[in-house]
Amino acid sequence: MKKQTNASDSIRVYEQQLSKVVDKLCSVDSYTDVYHIVKHHNIPMPSVQELAKTIELLKSVIFPGYFTNSDISESSMKYYTGSTLDRAMKMLMEQIKRGYCFYCVYEDECTNCEYTAFDTALTFMDKLPAIRELLASDALAAFEGDPAAKQIGETIFCYPSITALLHHRIAHELYKLNVPLIPRIISERAHSLTGIDIHPGASIGERFFMDHGTGTVIGETTIIGNNVRIYQGVTLGAKSFPLDEKGLPIKNIPRHPIVEDNVVIYAGATILGRITIGKNAEIGGNVWVTHDVEAGAKVVQQRSDS
Repeated sequence: MKKQTNASDSIRVYEQQLSKVVDKLCSVDSYTDVYHIVKHHNIPMPSVQELAKTIELLKSVIFPGYFTNSDISESSMKYYTGSTLDRAMKMLMEQIKRGYCFYCVYEDECTNCEYTAFDTALTFMDKLPAIRELLASDALAAFEGDPAAKQIGETIFCYPSITALLHHRIAHELYKLNVPLIPRIISERAHSLTGIDIHPGASIGERFFMDHGTGTVIGETTIIGNNVRIYQGVTLGAKSFPLDEKGLPIKNIPRHPIVEDNVVIYAGATILGRITIGKNAEIGGNVWVTHDVEAGAKVVQQRSDS
């Protein structure tokens, strides 16, 4: 018969096992590759939760009346926009500072990260009117490109394409300002919310629409022109990764496609490498493209004789 144990024996076994696991997890060999060493005392890691709140506040300013506060009137808009933007920018400034400190090479606390974060946040704030203009063009493209949409407001309030692009256009401006880590956190939040994966480095023109959008992947050095429409499951990716002498991928080289104006890419298409899809081209569903496509061309799957 199996020997019964009392409560004190169970606790003793648990404590012994816990001690063994703690010793293993605290072994230098175990944590070397996953341990973040805090170089600036009292400066915490960037907060995903605070960044999510910041994006929601910025969203309510960019699309007034749709989010957070739905009873904004023209007479109250200036007050609401000012107070909300002030709150959002202070929150963003703090997260930008934490991003700088995350990568800072100085061992002791410095003031440079804070000053740089302040200047960067001010520069970013000036970009918000242009970001709204781009997102308004995206919403219009979604409305005109989807017969199921009854009005533009429906695309703003409901469509994953607009949600993903709101995050991307904010993250992209921060990326261009060389803000570390924060743009990637913002883009990965959109990825989690929508299933659309856009690297913050990707450059996207006006009137961009991702119909359905789920499973769409757009790589870091992708360049997309104006009035481009793509469908779900499209990949704009890299064909290969050149390696350095240590066998590591070489950073900061163009490796993703250029998609020119007025291109349509249908569901499941995979477009790889630094190739150009010319203006007014159409890429059919589920095709694999690794070479340039001329302007106005149509690329479809080859039909097999049955």
